[in-house]
Amino acid sequence: MSQPARDTETLLRDSLERLAERAPDGHEVRNALVRARQSRRRRPRLALAAVAAAVVAVTVGVSVVATWPSQVPPAASEPVLGYAPGWLPDGFTEQYRSAGPERAPQVRRWFAGPSRIELTAFSTKDPEWSATALRIAAVRDQVLVHGRVAMLTGSTTSAVLTWSPDETHVLRAEVDAVPSAKAVAQRIADDVSQSRPIPIRGEARFGPLPAGLRETATTVSGMSAGEATTTLEAAPVRVTVGAASPGLGGSVPVTVRGVPGAAAADLVTVRLASGRWLTVSGKVPRAELVAVAGAVVVDPSPDYGWIGS
Repeated sequence: MSQPARDTETLLRDSLERLAERAPDGHEVRNALVRARQSRRRRPRLALAAVAAAVVAVTVGVSVVATWPSQVPPAASEPVLGYAPGWLPDGFTEQYRSAGPERAPQVRRWFAGPSRIELTAFSTKDPEWSATALRIAAVRDQVLVHGRVAMLTGSTTSAVLTWSPDETHVLRAEVDAVPSAKAVAQRIADDVSQSRPIPIRGEARFGPLPAGLRETATTVSGMSAGEATTTLEAAPVRVTVGAASPGLGGSVPVTVRGVPGAAAADLVTVRLASGRWLTVSGKVPRAELVAVAGAVVVDPSPDYGWIGS
């Protein structure tokens, strides 16, 4: 075992032991310690299994994708959400979903007036989140989520609870402008579970992108289905489809998708047959913005039914 791995285990074990000392009932913490010891004893066998799986994948020349039982996986290009809360305070409605390929964060947001609840799943392949277990182990504000050490910070009205449900993701429940925020964040985290893939199907998706551009996220947001907006990102280019007309002051005529559109600094836009507006912006040549707009695939039947519910 490498020295970093031993250091991580030592920190996690010490953190669990500190929690066991503080807790009035130590059964849950002691169970977590037993699981940790059992995990260390099983690691050599699991490591050999992982190597064998990797050899099989290379031999057959295909990539292995995790799927949920009895669930047909979404299309490869379709961003999905993989975690869902089992409980939220009364009055909150979902108004925001965002995800992307590979290690892009998966974000869901619920609102009730000025109050906000956000659940984000980060990939441990992202260097920013790869050492989260070490950071959690080193702090004093520790709690348990499903028997795993977590970090809880905040105040009476705002709180953030961060934990790792497995080796591949870091989850963060953020509560803002909510009374008893820490208790609410804890209850939300306790009821979060891995769900079947929930696809994000907005009004548009990228077609072929010019060289140098790579899709990073798809976001759907709005207070209701009628006010929803789909946003596609391929930094530094952003595509939006929605009901609102972009500001066209100082624009010049330009042909977009074969029909008259408008162009301004770092932006091209065109009104679709549905009456909605497609806008592409970014600090790239105008011809590239027009090309991206022309390749966007518009979906006349987006999934907006969850917005506001």
